[in-house]
Amino acid sequence: MTQRLTRQQQRERTRSHLLDAAGRVFARRGLDRASVDEVAADAGFTKGAVYANFASKEELFLAMLDARFAQRLEAMDRLLAEADPEQQARAAAQDFWEYLKAYPEWERLFFEAALHASRDEAFRAELARRYHAMRERMAEILRARAGDREPAVPYEQLAMMLFAMANGVAFER
Repeated sequence: MTQRLTRQQQRERTRSHLLDAAGRVFARRGLDRASVDEVAADAGFTKGAVYANFASKEELFLAMLDARFAQRLEAMDRLLAEADPEQQARAAAQDFWEYLKAYPEWERLFFEAALHASRDEAFRAELARRYHAMRERMAEILRARAGDREPAVPYEQLAMMLFAMANGVAFER
């Protein structure tokens, strides 16, 4: 017998499907050209389901980025926990490269965010806040996994450098 989902579980599942659909639609159409109707249809829901979970198309886009960032940071944390300390940098770089090959839409989403931020000050501020939080989390992960080794630069700067390199790799591919 199938167990019924609670209202909260249903809401979380709907939200997850909407975020996945948003990634596909925004990568294909861009933030400005994509519509909430397209995202809803791709996810198999109505526009009302989108607005029950997100106040605007921009909020949906930012929530989708948040979910992707969280997934990548969790993967990085797991990878660094499992890797030999001397191989952590190599393992993280290889994992990121494999991710870009497996999910080429990530590059389009990254550039779409940058383009939209260049035209919308409120969006730019929200995106900057999220990027800052991601770099802080990355610095925490690096610090926790470093053991007694000290980096040549502070962890926050190292996280910023890694983030910038990842952006550069996405641009060059």
